[in-house]
Amino acid sequence: MRKRYTKADLEEIVYRQLENLNAMHDLLEIMKFQNDLIQNINQTLREEIGQFKEKQFMYPKRRSKP
Repeated sequence: MRKRYTKADLEEIVYRQLENLNAMHDLLEIMKFQNDLIQNINQTLREEIGQFKEKQFMYPKRRSKP
């Protein structure tokens, strides 16, 4: 037996779907912002590692006696 939906039922379903879509949109915006922060931090870290490697002093290896 099929359930028959009234106009009010359908409006409620559509309203709930719209609320869910808006909530998902907000979550996507938050995730995009977090992703941008992570990318910026990674870029800064890459630059700092590069500067550290440039400054690193290489010690000469000891020669082993034959």
